[in-house]
Amino acid sequence: MPRTNLNDILIFMAVVDAGSFIAGGEALGLSRSAAGKAVIRLEDRLGARLLNRTTRTLSLTDEGRVFYDRGLQILASVDEAEASVAGQSGMPRGILRLTAPDAFGRLVILPLLEEYLRAWPDIQVEMSFTDRVADIVEEGFDLAIRIGATASDTRLVSRAIAAYRTRLCATPSYLAERGEPRDIADLAAHDCLIFASRTRRHGWRFRGKGSSWIKAQGRSRLRLDSGEAIRDAALAGLGIALLPDFLVADDLAAGRLRHVLPDLETDDAKIIMLYPDKHLLEPRIHRFVDLMVEALGRERPDARSSP
Repeated sequence: MPRTNLNDILIFMAVVDAGSFIAGGEALGLSRSAAGKAVIRLEDRLGARLLNRTTRTLSLTDEGRVFYDRGLQILASVDEAEASVAGQSGMPRGILRLTAPDAFGRLVILPLLEEYLRAWPDIQVEMSFTDRVADIVEEGFDLAIRIGATASDTRLVSRAIAAYRTRLCATPSYLAERGEPRDIADLAAHDCLIFASRTRRHGWRFRGKGSSWIKAQGRSRLRLDSGEAIRDAALAGLGIALLPDFLVADDLAAGRLRHVLPDLETDDAKIIMLYPDKHLLEPRIHRFVDLMVEALGRERPDARSSP
């Protein structure tokens, strides 16, 4: 059976991206008629309708969505093949797929993506904002940003690129009602807002005498799987939270939250970048890694780690 004309596939994808036959054809230097005929040829070849057509709009059918997604995978494979020949100095193009914690992604990563997309016009980005720990390899992500320690996985390269100071904090009204802790032991009498999910639970630890770490024994009646949800709970007066500066600096400055036990040395929130272990990173990944390192902190040696 003869192969489908690859140009027809590219024209179909251009039409989908542009939202019309006219704009999709123009993007490839074709007329509306030529773009329409290419999609019809493709549909005839596949024996399936790929696009729902009305006088004003186009939309993907279920079959069209599946075919479009497979086309994206093909283009990504082409990008990888080009990168293997051209090396890291190649022009970034294709789709960069990222996952990052919700609050950190929106507050810190989005401004970097604006700069990244402006610098490389042939790049598209698919971003997942979630505090769930995704399987990077299985779910097809190019890059993941995590906060804190990660478990071991030899499929991935881990790179610590920055660290944010964490602070114990609570609302003035909570502290007025429950009393202000004087030392670590006093946390046992307080409601501590802990990060926890089905797979992870983050306890608190502080630097004690002799540089040893001491785990806090605070009571945890409310556990949440989102850093921003913990911040919201703290602002609602539901307990004491341990959160990184990027989440609570404005609240502390405005007096909405107060620093609790400010003399305690807390564990930093380390920002970890994870990506699949490859001999050569595609330019779209390499450029974003460079941007993250430059923007967020000093470079550190690579180490093996996992999600």
